[in-house]
Amino acid sequence: MSLPFSTLNFAKPQLMGVLNITPDSFSDGGQFFKASRLDTSKVLQQAEQMLQAGASILDIGGESTRPGAELVSSQQELDRVMPVLEQLQGIEAVISIDTSNPELMQAAKSYGVGLINDVRALQQPGALQAAADSGLPICLMHMQGTPQTMQQQPHYADLIAQVSDFFDARINACQQAGIARDRLLLDPGFGFGKTLAHNLALLKHLGDFKRYRLPLLVGLSRKSMIDAIHQQHGQRRAVDQRLPGSLALALLSYQAGADIIRVHDVQETADALLVAQALDQSL
Repeated sequence: MSLPFSTLNFAKPQLMGVLNITPDSFSDGGQFFKASRLDTSKVLQQAEQMLQAGASILDIGGESTRPGAELVSSQQELDRVMPVLEQLQGIEAVISIDTSNPELMQAAKSYGVGLINDVRALQQPGALQAAADSGLPICLMHMQGTPQTMQQQPHYADLIAQVSDFFDARINACQQAGIARDRLLLDPGFGFGKTLAHNLALLKHLGDFKRYRLPLLVGLSRKSMIDAIHQQHGQRRAVDQRLPGSLALALLSYQAGADIIRVHDVQETADALLVAQALDQSL
């Protein structure tokens, strides 16, 4: 079995390595497919590299949730993810499934999964009960709209208050379904129904969400906000040019109190955090 979530030590931020088992994710879509067929040996190789580089969590996703992504069927997602979970049996890490699919939530626990990471915060039909029955920790993410619509002119009257209201409602729904509060994590959902201004405001006020006394997960790696910042200065940054921006955002997240930082570039992020932690420990 893989490691349980309870083994994580939040005295320092934990790195979550991204493994997208999809043909169309915005950054690494298709990298594990050969002639349209999933190469599980390549997934295992990438997982081992991430662990050696410093990841303590591996986040396995079989559905792209990039802006405008196409929906996949429950069976498609299961067909992508289950062979990978089988390959990762016994690996020395917490295995997270990035899913809103109740069928996958139900099936995953027997494969050693330690965390459900749901961008829809258990709002899909059947997801709340499936998560409750799993007994696993769950990350609830805020998203305005759906992946298909979320970037079509997102608007907030009061961003921080509305994200907080959403967390309050979902925490309450989880507790009503029998999910203990200490099984929950929160993710403010950078890039999910947010403009650049919204993302920057969320990062600036990330510490406000510490009042929940629940682990905070942050995902900013390679996101389009990095390109949007450069566009303001007449430049562009394609996905494969966003490492410096991703590292800056990871450090800012750490300083703001993030407990889990979800990244594609594990080694580089681990190195940057090590320097920042050395400074903190010297003071």
